[in-house]
Amino acid sequence: MTTNPRPELDQNLESGYLSEGTATLSEEQYRKKMERRKSVQEERLAARSLEKGLVIVHTGDGKGKTTAALGMVMRALGHGYRVGIVQFIKGAWEPAEKAVLGRWADQLTFQAMGEGFTWETQDRQRDAALAQEAWSTALDLIRDPAYRLVLLDEVNIALKLGYLTVEQVLAGLTEKPADSHVILTGRGAPAALIEQADLVTEMKLVKHPFREQGVKAQPGIEF
Repeated sequence: MTTNPRPELDQNLESGYLSEGTATLSEEQYRKKMERRKSVQEERLAARSLEKGLVIVHTGDGKGKTTAALGMVMRALGHGYRVGIVQFIKGAWEPAEKAVLGRWADQLTFQAMGEGFTWETQDRQRDAALAQEAWSTALDLIRDPAYRLVLLDEVNIALKLGYLTVEQVLAGLTEKPADSHVILTGRGAPAALIEQADLVTEMKLVKHPFREQGVKAQPGIEF
């Protein structure tokens, strides 16, 4: 399978070359500028031949951490890879994405192992026990070389609340096969996890209709 250069191209677009005033260039100036950019980009891609399994963290107060991770899940499924998902907090309700992803039952293992948000369960010991059970399941998937991608949804919340220790999660991540990827989502990712990760994205909250407008969670947007 050939390597898709699109991620670096997308990153290059976002990092600024379209903000350099191309709208004022003549057709010839624009063509020459894009030729130079193409040459630079090809050199960058040629210099990056390393492949490795990544530890990926999606954190921050903004919306979209799980959604972005599920986009990677869809990509992996599209390539024919086997994927595992373990939900640490949201297991008490049935997200619509679970129904959609169920169509890939031969490639996907989906384990929803929590009982909902902590203010709903109101049982710390039970929540902690369920988180430990979920981690045991996650560790089996992480260790299994058949799984190319494992998503640990809201595991950062379990860490923040003390249901799991940072040490056990970091130790578990070292057991993954060299070519497999693990995504860890949830706000409040600990510094030690961010340090060990290969790719970290922080979702920043700018506006939210629940807070500013009193708009409730809606199907197709929040669930």
